[in-house]
Amino acid sequence: MTTIDVSAVRTRFTGQIVAPGDDGYDRARTLFYGGFDPKPAVVIRPSDPAEVAGVIALARETGLDLAVRCGGHSIAGHSVVDGGIVLDLAHLRAIAVDVDERTVWAQTGLTAGDVTKAVAERGLAIGFGDTGTVGIGGITTGGGVGYLSRKYGMTIDNVLAAEVVTADGQILQVDADSHPDLFWAVRGGGGNFGVVTRFKYQLHELPEVVGGMLLLPATPEVVHGFIREAAAAPEELSVIVNVMPAPPMPFVPEHVRGSLVVLGLVCYAGPAEEGAKVLAPIRALAEPIADFVRPITYPEMFPEGEGGEEFHPTAASRTLFADELDLPRITQILERLRTAPAPMRVTQFRPLGGAISRVADDATAYAHRGRAFMVNVASFLDGPDTRAEREQWVLDTAAIAENGAPGAYVNFLGDDGPARAREAYPGATWERLTQVKRQYDPDNLFHRNVNIPPAS
Repeated sequence: MTTIDVSAVRTRFTGQIVAPGDDGYDRARTLFYGGFDPKPAVVIRPSDPAEVAGVIALARETGLDLAVRCGGHSIAGHSVVDGGIVLDLAHLRAIAVDVDERTVWAQTGLTAGDVTKAVAERGLAIGFGDTGTVGIGGITTGGGVGYLSRKYGMTIDNVLAAEVVTADGQILQVDADSHPDLFWAVRGGGGNFGVVTRFKYQLHELPEVVGGMLLLPATPEVVHGFIREAAAAPEELSVIVNVMPAPPMPFVPEHVRGSLVVLGLVCYAGPAEEGAKVLAPIRALAEPIADFVRPITYPEMFPEGEGGEEFHPTAASRTLFADELDLPRITQILERLRTAPAPMRVTQFRPLGGAISRVADDATAYAHRGRAFMVNVASFLDGPDTRAEREQWVLDTAAIAENGAPGAYVNFLGDDGPARAREAYPGATWERLTQVKRQYDPDNLFHRNVNIPPAS
């Protein structure tokens, strides 16, 4: 392996350099998800896009693997690389809101929570995912499915322009008219085509939402009813239906803890009175164990200190799409959850549709616009020796849920291999992405991702 002269790197960049032995090195190499112990040769936090280009040049010169980090939430651990160079965007945090135009330019060292709070001060919103600590660079380049998706579309549907530093060091301003193929590819194609240093987003007026957590007992009828009602509701309603053992939280009665519950995360992007009417059929499915759904500001959908710095979950997981989730299928999934070997396991259902489905499959690199549901299955590990058992349980459970054409959402893929990459980018989408890759990254410098190799 090529070594790197860290002292020379320190003189080359004005941004922060973190190397083995430095204070903060362990934190700089730690990811959100557990199970990884990478030891990069150097972590570089550039001060501007020109220094981003310089880090890319350093990777080319040394031949060391390059990882790009925004929020460090990569399920596969792509945000850091053992023995290589980590390009950490944490210091690129400029944000500029144009209230009249209802747009924002935001650098990709910001998190979803950072941007959400900044624009909310002006009564505006942009939808990312469901976690405030995720970096906007990673979630946006992968698509962005979250609390506002059925109303305002995915994050990529609200991207107006981007600044991209390519493998050859160019700093490009891309939009529908300038470098349109690259603009198309970075909206859903992941980090395969360069380092996005800032995005311009379309914003929406959203003074408040009806949102929060609704905890219900998990019977097949309740789970099926929740999913059915949410899918049929006005598109202002987006929900995430988690079926899992009840956590040992203060608001959960002692006798309920550990039994299966529906932990529903609810967001109605409209007036409170209308939201109450839309949510009434869901609340009527069963007597709630806890009901924290109320009129709130949109940033309150992202609690402060989610998980905490010491929370690094390790799990086997699988993401998929389903066209139908009928009662017999739900019943089978709940039985598998009830008898699962892992103390903590979850199956998550996300009704899609609405604004997501009104965009053509070929308009962006996300090609699953017509799918009705996204499903995610996870089983947490008790140690390395439980991985094989938990992975098999996840695969068998996912097989019950999956129906319709195979598919995957790239932001939820782990180290699943090239076959699942093709499921994330089916048919013509894959072919077009490989062509764009050949143009902008012919040597596959950016390969620590769900990789799309350049067309031969």
